[in-house]
Amino acid sequence: MRVLIVDDHRIVASGCRALFADDPDIAILDAPDAESGERIFIDEHPEICVLDINLPTVSGFELARRILARDASARIIMFSMNDDPIFAARAIEIGAKGYVAKTGDPNDLVEAVREVGKGGTYLPPAIARSIAFAGPAYARSPLSKLTAREMEILRLLSAGKSLSEIAWLVHSSYKTVANTSSIIRQKLGVRTAPELVRLALESGVA
Repeated sequence: MRVLIVDDHRIVASGCRALFADDPDIAILDAPDAESGERIFIDEHPEICVLDINLPTVSGFELARRILARDASARIIMFSMNDDPIFAARAIEIGAKGYVAKTGDPNDLVEAVREVGKGGTYLPPAIARSIAFAGPAYARSPLSKLTAREMEILRLLSAGKSLSEIAWLVHSSYKTVANTSSIIRQKLGVRTAPELVRLALESGVA
């Protein structure tokens, strides 16, 4: 079973290789960004894709969208420093089969790959509990109002990207991105660029 790890931190990719080094049934492929990850997916057709959310250009959410657009049956595990249940919920909504926090037990990733490889789904118990019992805290979070695509555009806006740059990065039209930007500001009650950056940083999007 070929597992594609898309993460821009080489030490993380090396650590993932080490986790599966003793398993002869798993071969690890790796890529440092969404663009090369997408090319490897097209060329190699790995059985599982483990995608970091915070990639250098577009995020793992955007890469997941592109992969699933090419192959709706693709098995994706999102891999993130953020254990906020909103990120896990959005990953599931876009079609990921699993979500693993880098801050958790390394065996969570091993279990996720094995379970998703068998056709199942996987959430570490702690994240599953967080989603189940998030309640009012989830509703109070600004991110609960945003879709995964809106979170992606918020991240790029907070990084100082222009609407034209964002449209090119997410393979969308300028008009669509401009409309989405307006919707994000309305949902979040934000008017200025500094406010937008601050909110993105506080919520862990940026």
